[in-house]
Amino acid sequence: SSIDTVRQRLLQAEREGSIRRFLVICGDRPSIQQLAIESGVRALLVTGSNPVDDTIRRMAEANHVHLLCCAADTASASTLIRCSRSVRHVMERRFTTLSPDDPVSTLRKRLSATDQDLFPVVDPATGRMTGVISKSDLIDPPRIRLALVDHNEYAQAVNGVEEAEVTEVIDHHRLAGDLVSREPIRFLNEPVGSTCTLVARKFHLHHMRPDPGVALCLCGGIVSDTLCLNSPTTTATDREMLAWLAPIAGVDAEAFAAEFFAVGSLIASGTRADILDADRKEFAEQGLRISISQVEERDLHGFAERRTELEEALRAMHETRGYDLSLLAVTDVALHHSMILAAGNPAVLAKLPFERRDPSLFHAPGVVSRKRQIFPAVCEAVQQAG
Repeated sequence: SSIDTVRQRLLQAEREGSIRRFLVICGDRPSIQQLAIESGVRALLVTGSNPVDDTIRRMAEANHVHLLCCAADTASASTLIRCSRSVRHVMERRFTTLSPDDPVSTLRKRLSATDQDLFPVVDPATGRMTGVISKSDLIDPPRIRLALVDHNEYAQAVNGVEEAEVTEVIDHHRLAGDLVSREPIRFLNEPVGSTCTLVARKFHLHHMRPDPGVALCLCGGIVSDTLCLNSPTTTATDREMLAWLAPIAGVDAEAFAAEFFAVGSLIASGTRADILDADRKEFAEQGLRISISQVEERDLHGFAERRTELEEALRAMHETRGYDLSLLAVTDVALHHSMILAAGNPAVLAKLPFERRDPSLFHAPGVVSRKRQIFPAVCEAVQQAG
């Protein structure tokens, strides 16, 4: 059709109020393409695999006109459209949709009971479809890639770690032996005071500088784990990495360490759950499940006031979670000693090499490290108790 004929037909459609139902089909005819878009048709189909000018693309987007392209010529495209079935005759109005955040592990059972094969993945915030998943995709779905940092035991990892692909371990604790991988992985385990030291050294060895926020977090980890570089676990590498990180973070290492422990007392302000779970490690030793929580304080003045409620909370956690031995170590980082509350196996408690104040309380002079002092003492007590 000539451009005048097209213009007249579009004007008539505008007067009738049906312009938004129109589909205009044309080849490489920019003038008609522009006219159709300016008129506000529903869609414009450009045939013959002809390129569409960027100006036309922008106009179509601005006027909310759907822009389509196909390889067929105009006559063939028109015939195919006339012979095609409408989508409304084959579509399903009731179907199951999924969210991008739905765990794959829950989908297998949920979707197996439905006859639907394809499932739209819809963003719940916008209502827009972001993808499609099929039942066959769930047979062997890609696993989440996971690095274990500051631990190497499944018992201490996040829930669902068994379904993830562990690609790397960065740690400074003992090897527990329950970590199994399908393929070889990077495994870095060194006897330093803090895993943050190992992370910082990876930056340093690759000639990379962490941003100030990351550097500050790593400083905090080293200071916390090594008790201001005073823990018996502290190494020369910890000191070197803290000295390297501090200028990047914009802090003085000694001043930061003093401020770090002076910010607040978990014993004074934390809930019982906060105190028990803030820094808790689970271990397995000779068939026993062991939990050791540790809280580091500038002094132990507030411990006596909360001793009874903390002991009750420790016993409750011990029974609820089914541990064989549970400890809470409250460590004085200034005077380098710990008070240890204990619940569990009496034979093991009797063998602990600490000063026993009463059946559930021990004083441990010079003991500040869970990894280097408390846990080895527990292991020795377990062995002696038989």
